[in-house]
Amino acid sequence: MPSATGNKRVRGISVFRPFVFGSEAQLFDPERKPENAPPDHTHQWRVFVKGVNGEDISYWLKKVQFKLHETYAQNVRTIEQPPFEVTETGWGEFEIQIKLYFVPESGEKPQTLWHSLKLHPYGPDAEAKRERREVVVSQNYEEIVFNEPVDQFYDLLTGGPSPAPPGVKGKGAKGGKQALQQRSGRSAEIPLHESPQNPYSRTAENKELDRLAEANRTVDQMIKEEKERLVEREKKLAALRESEGVPATTKKR
Repeated sequence: MPSATGNKRVRGISVFRPFVFGSEAQLFDPERKPENAPPDHTHQWRVFVKGVNGEDISYWLKKVQFKLHETYAQNVRTIEQPPFEVTETGWGEFEIQIKLYFVPESGEKPQTLWHSLKLHPYGPDAEAKRERREVVVSQNYEEIVFNEPVDQFYDLLTGGPSPAPPGVKGKGAKGGKQALQQRSGRSAEIPLHESPQNPYSRTAENKELDRLAEANRTVDQMIKEEKERLVEREKKLAALRESEGVPATTKKR
């Protein structure tokens, strides 16, 4: 039974841990179809929960429960040690329930995610990808936020107890996340650069933010130009009404 000290929460602190969940699927090679696959199955697929760059996440994640389509035998699969994944065969796409169970020291309730299994490639090059039997990857970046974790779990998350650095006093502290990283033995930082196995990185994030900022500027310019055209049309309409002797209308505000 945890002691009273172990149940004490670290006030004013939130610890986040990033991870990736999703699936990979590939069309069978007709000459290499798994022997145990039913005749109507066309693909092999894998659903998973893993660290962003393959990091160990089992120090905070105890087990993962995958709930497959009801047509699968034992459609609820519980994986209690990494890799947290299930490999199967099938012919259709469906939604998979993914339930995350945290280590007992956390005192946290399980959290549920949903993932749509993708077997077929999409987009302009879909048919060519299908002919090449390319792997179809569908995955999402996610972050779990532990608000004011208990002492024992905080120690697990950060690699052990250590004194808070000067100036760090909780939520209102400037650079709180960076300061938390400094005292952490385990890092939750997204990698700086992407890799073939991991498309998520700070570089990619900055590129996406730049792309969104440029899109906003484009939309603002389009709105400005449309307003100018509207003003011109209203002027022309007013001139036409005047030339035809039609009384001007007053807009209600």
